[in-house]
Amino acid sequence: MNFFFYGLNYLTYWSRLYLIFVVYFFFNTMTNKSFVKFENVQKSYDGEVLVVKDLNLEIPKGEFLTMLGPSGSGKTTCLMMLAGFETATHGIISLDGNPINNIPPHKRGIGMVFQNYALFPHMTVYENLSFPLEVRKLSKTVREEKIKRALDMVQMREFGNRRPAQLSGGQQQRIALARSLVFEPDLVLMDEPLGALDKQLREHMQYEIKHLHERLGVTVVYVTHDQSEALTMSDRVAVFNDGVIQQLASPPDLYEQPENAFVAQFIGENNKIMAEVVDVKGSVVTAKTSKGNLLKSKKVNCSEVGSKTTLSVRPERIKVGTKGENTSEAKVLELIYIGDHIRCRMLVEGDENFIVKIPNAKKISDLKIGLKTQVSWSTGDCRALDRLV
Repeated sequence: MNFFFYGLNYLTYWSRLYLIFVVYFFFNTMTNKSFVKFENVQKSYDGEVLVVKDLNLEIPKGEFLTMLGPSGSGKTTCLMMLAGFETATHGIISLDGNPINNIPPHKRGIGMVFQNYALFPHMTVYENLSFPLEVRKLSKTVREEKIKRALDMVQMREFGNRRPAQLSGGQQQRIALARSLVFEPDLVLMDEPLGALDKQLREHMQYEIKHLHERLGVTVVYVTHDQSEALTMSDRVAVFNDGVIQQLASPPDLYEQPENAFVAQFIGENNKIMAEVVDVKGSVVTAKTSKGNLLKSKKVNCSEVGSKTTLSVRPERIKVGTKGENTSEAKVLELIYIGDHIRCRMLVEGDENFIVKIPNAKKISDLKIGLKTQVSWSTGDCRALDRLV
């Protein structure tokens, strides 16, 4: 470092200034990792009720982030504000360090994929992909090269002369995806793009989009209410409810470590047991159920002794017919064959919708409707959360 400053003495004033600027720009770029940024963003349609409340969110370049939540949670509104189709009531939205609140949608350089595909029905596939390039006044040679590359990405080059009506739903979705990528944007927004597809095709397209993102490294913001889509494709998931991000985490952390009762209930199947905290020792909570049973769990989001809590445990973590760290009496109410597992609905701690997933490989012939047995689970698999209203 001393050598660096000593060397500055031999440079002219302007050379020093330029070098300092380059070094500053380099370190600033290295430390500023957010590509998309929401700062204290609010949105209200009537001036009274906020549908998005003080949103603060940073998305690094190249990340696949999914906004997940029930209808009316504010996730689509956030996407529309980022696209420029809605204006923020308050706050700043930035793209690559530059505020874009006052920039019109067509000048933001963002690719967009809609649920209804939004392909021009009177144009061929080639013409649909050519349109965003013509708007940007690219030459014919450049357009042809980019269109071929985009069609190859989605394996649809031989369909260039067809119109959308001559394509299946999955093929139309691939073309819509190719059109959003053809002008090589740094950011692609997807608003429930798989909602109109059947289950098998929807699952296939999830993997296609995931693999395409991995190959291109483009930043993707994806909106859905389908938790399986979010868990399958995303680097991180932002779970929305009532205009607020309830939890922002990777799919494994979101499923295994929910921070509140809403996230635990919304992500995957989840058993909830209402109880009252009777003891807290370090990270372990002991709570009493309405049946008087004492259950131990990890302390995550609950208050002091005497407060109400929701005990959360996943169906696949429960053992049937054995005693464990936590044991409850159970009665089999329903058995449903799923294929890879049996979904067993039981009466446990007064709850008739207590679900246990039993692997199909295990012997289940002893399980009969009406059977009285025991269920158990470990303390580490149970989380003490806030009271679910």
